[in-house]
Amino acid sequence: MPIILANTAIVTQINVFTVPPGGQDAMVAFLVEAARVAREEPGWISASLHRCLDGTRVVNYAQTESMDAARRVIDRLNARGLIAENKKYGVANPGLYEVVFTLER
Repeated sequence: MPIILANTAIVTQINVFTVPPGGQDAMVAFLVEAARVAREEPGWISASLHRCLDGTRVVNYAQTESMDAARRVIDRLNARGLIAENKKYGVANPGLYEVVFTLER
């Protein structure tokens, strides 16, 4: 389950994939398999996939316990060729983030 709390060591990778028309399902299926590989890495917390309602993007919101864990997950995915392979499904725009503020009702 995602953890959204400010001022923790948790690292959130937000990756926005632009996909061709009709390409969302293929990207989602690919990212589901990549998440199953990533979850085997110690320090991995969660992955949540979001489909844009206009059909043009898929967002992967993935979390790890620390920057070191994030690097290990990226290394694992690279070693399996999964980061390079996602280019078959769309164009990635990744970034690593920390939560600095939340507000709830």
